Amino acid sequence: MYTQLAQKIEDKSAKIGVIGLGYVGLPLATGMAKCGYTVVGVDANLLKVNALNSGSSYIPDVPSADVAFLVEKKALNATTDYYSLKEVDAIFICVPTPFDSMKSPDLAYVRQAATGIAGCLRAGQLVILQSTTYPGTTEEVVQPILEGSGLVAGQDFFLAFSPERIDPGRSDFTVENTPKVVGGINGESANLAAMLLAHLTPQVHIVSSPRAAEMTKLLENIFRSVNIALVNELAILSERMDIDFWEVIEAAKTKPFGFMPFYPGAGVGGHCIPVDPYYLSWKAREYDFYTRFIELAAEVNGDMPYHTVDIVRRGLNRYGKNLREAKILVLGVAFKPNIDDARNSPAERVMELLLKEGAHVVYHDPYVPHFEVGGNVVLKNKVRFESIELNTLALADADCIVIVTGHQKVDYQWVVQQSRLVIDTVNVTRSVAGQQEKVLRLGAPLSAVN
Repeated sequence: MYTQLAQKIEDKSAKIGVIGLGYVGLPLATGMAKCGYTVVGVDANLLKVNALNSGSSYIPDVPSADVAFLVEKKALNATTDYYSLKEVDAIFICVPTPFDSMKSPDLAYVRQAATGIAGCLRAGQLVILQSTTYPGTTEEVVQPILEGSGLVAGQDFFLAFSPERIDPGRSDFTVENTPKVVGGINGESANLAAMLLAHLTPQVHIVSSPRAAEMTKLLENIFRSVNIALVNELAILSERMDIDFWEVIEAAKTKPFGFMPFYPGAGVGGHCIPVDPYYLSWKAREYDFYTRFIELAAEVNGDMPYHTVDIVRRGLNRYGKNLREAKILVLGVAFKPNIDDARNSPAERVMELLLKEGAHVVYHDPYVPHFEVGGNVVLKNKVRFESIELNTLALADADCIVIVTGHQKVDYQWVVQQSRLVIDTVNVTRSVAGQQEKVLRLGAPLSAVN
């Protein structure tokens, strides 16, 4: 089986399946199709499936022209039917791995995907989990479900883990040029996965096990979480000490070794940074180990929306305005600039806290037309928003503008000129000429604020 699949991978006659056609799965599916493989994508969302089969992309990083070309040449098609995977040779699982309300891992999507595969698994197939998760998931969760088919992993089929490394909105590092890490349940599984991924990206690094590969991804993201927490804490201290911490970061960046810049903000967002520390902490407790440092970093980052709202309150007080009944316009709800992904965005908690305080909240985001908050312990009822038009009237009507995400499409010089008060959490107004007295920047001196 190994030799046969290896040959099909090398001559590109292997058919590829991708489960989950979101920010991770769709770039992978189109990337493999562009490499010369025939790819079938499986997703539960019929709207996505229909869009792809009609040649349209719903993800900015994947041009519709690429999708249309691949669909037309029959290199790519999408379906909601798992049974179509019976005909493929390798299957990638690229589904979300969120946490629940108690911040414990929620592997429902992974289990669902594995169950779907098990229903049509055949001997000789290769299954690769890409979803970010805790060490042990591949062997302790996915493998037993797949073996429910009656086939044995490492004997009848191959199984590996290769963490996704997608950074939405980046054009310099994509699925096609970012190195990949692979860990298999045995040497053959690792080699086959590496062999396949080597056609997509120029560098594949094999580790000893799926657990090592799973821990690799957590290290990458927790490294960021911890360093972001560090600068967030120093930013708050700098506010009290009347130091512009953004200036400090720029100065520290001049050191050519031993320093890597991270930046403070209203919190962390996306599908990885807010989630991964809790995945590892949850698993660590099984080993009577408590990741205190990692959890403290997550706590610091989780407190930043509260600190942001406190700055809003203090800024309004300076003008004799209470937060209750104040009109607040939030600029940017995507979790990072210039993308449409708002998953776990810090804007969500900021807006929930503002609403809980009795403020009237609206938002503008050129990339996110709809945004929902609430349905949790902070704000019981769900509230659905639509992005408003950003114009002079909207700015003049607001008592305070809160910049959470610094999209490049927004003219911040104009925003400051037309506004009464601006709370800038991402330092996009620092270069604005004049009227800086209207602006309060997170991480900058706040001594003038009551």
